[in-house]
Amino acid sequence: MLDPKTWRIIDWPADHPPVVVVVVDTEADFDWTRGPHRNARGVASVKDQKLTQPIFERYGVRPTFVLDFPVSSMQEGYEFVRDLYRSGGCVIGAHLQPWDNPPFVEPITDRNSYPGNLPIELEREKLARLTYTIEKNIGIRPRIYKAGRYGVGPATAQILAELAYEIDVSVVPGTNLSSKFGPDFSRCGARPYWFGHHPQLLEIPLSIGYTGLLASFEVVARLLTMDDRLKILHIPGMLARLGLIERITLTPEGISFPELRRLTRALLRNGHRVFSFTYHSPSLAPGNTPYVRKMADLRAFLRRIEQYFEFFMGELGGRAATPFEVKAIAEQCIGNPVITANAEVKSSSMKND
Repeated sequence: MLDPKTWRIIDWPADHPPVVVVVVDTEADFDWTRGPHRNARGVASVKDQKLTQPIFERYGVRPTFVLDFPVSSMQEGYEFVRDLYRSGGCVIGAHLQPWDNPPFVEPITDRNSYPGNLPIELEREKLARLTYTIEKNIGIRPRIYKAGRYGVGPATAQILAELAYEIDVSVVPGTNLSSKFGPDFSRCGARPYWFGHHPQLLEIPLSIGYTGLLASFEVVARLLTMDDRLKILHIPGMLARLGLIERITLTPEGISFPELRRLTRALLRNGHRVFSFTYHSPSLAPGNTPYVRKMADLRAFLRRIEQYFEFFMGELGGRAATPFEVKAIAEQCIGNPVITANAEVKSSSMKND
């Protein structure tokens, strides 16, 4: 998914109704301020997904729960997810967080927290064990993948193909994480695309984009909003308040509803028709993540989710889709994908999985 020579960009027609995919990083509870560690194995917050499920049901959303090893291996976590899956309420994927996923042979370091940095044999074995555990305890073999910390690497596409995965949702468009030992997504956009070789897989990136007077100058926008030195000086925040440039991610975590609305409208104007809305499951239990520290934060968090879907389904006339539905649209409209560097393809209809 990092090699443009294998990409085939999917360009949806302007009259195609927008669709939104919801991805929940369903993972162990831990205090983000302390960082990852191998004994962070509480999974109580998984059951708190019952707070969002009525919202999802009201707007026809089937979220994709990408499960880490603690959630998929501990009864307290997987029973709730299994019951929801059996009722048709969700889709299942895998979420490889190396620090709490066996085999435990590598030291816990910042570099090793990105699965794509591990030796290929270790990255593959960790994902194979996670895949097996999900299949055993949930009853479905996962075919959707999201790397922990978005940490894909040069061997990830090959490993996904070998383990029969079909869809990846790890890419963070226009983001370079190399200064923190992570992947460089600078050349990746927010539109879905095919990637890899024999077979090609589908990438559904996170929805990230720019708003403001300078939004059309992508290189300048990226420099002004992503440079660590400017962040220290709080320059990105100042530029956003002035309406010059603002980088927004489609998530209720730390993002207001007006920001989510601005981003969505900007992406729509630029031809985007597939949106990826995401959050971390521990955010539904106050005290885990910096986005929800107390009950008032939780109420505001849930309200933002509901406001966004009311806007997306109501004002925009959009609808929810699973990753498999997005894949089915692309397959139906262009046939079996072939390797064509940076080619554009057209799609024009909707089909349920």
